[in-house]
Amino acid sequence: MSLQGLAYDFTVQLLNTTITEAIAVLFGVASVILANRNNMLLYPTGIISTGLYLYIMSSVGLYAETLLNGYYLVMSIYGWIRWVKNREDGKASAISYCTAKDWIMVGAIVILGFAILYTTLSKYTDSTVPFADALVSAFAWAGMWLLAKHKIENWILLNVSNFIAIPLLVYKGIPMTALLTVILFTVAMFGYFRWRKLYHLQFAQ
Repeated sequence: MSLQGLAYDFTVQLLNTTITEAIAVLFGVASVILANRNNMLLYPTGIISTGLYLYIMSSVGLYAETLLNGYYLVMSIYGWIRWVKNREDGKASAISYCTAKDWIMVGAIVILGFAILYTTLSKYTDSTVPFADALVSAFAWAGMWLLAKHKIENWILLNVSNFIAIPLLVYKGIPMTALLTVILFTVAMFGYFRWRKLYHLQFAQ
């Protein structure tokens, strides 16, 4: 197919975007911008977006991403509770770098997550994209775990997931979500450097 044909198909898909997807995208953008600013409201906006994406992803057959959004939902609730508890205890939700223990956990999440998801999708579902779906989700699971712990490297893991997800989402016919992922990719790059700056500012206070 020509580039013009691809652009036409993408435009048609974009114009046919559902209200549900549009709302999910709106709250998704808000959540990642708030995360970039290390603002607590990233969690409630994320809860709304991921709740809607549970339905959207299952409806297009991206089962690993459906499970991923369920995980996002749980981790958003966990992160919100953790933030509130730290504030009540008079503790700042400090940003930090990953320790060796954190990296071991990240490796375990990515490798085991991919293996389990790929095997399950290949053998027990009608997924047409088990490899890509599992890979996107495995890296995102690790990234979200690091985000909940306020680790700077969360942005790197999430962007590996975003990079793989963009063409996958276009292929599955949800272009507005693909555009959201492009935005997430861009914001995550700025987020990484912003969090590094915030990390050093913590010690200057």
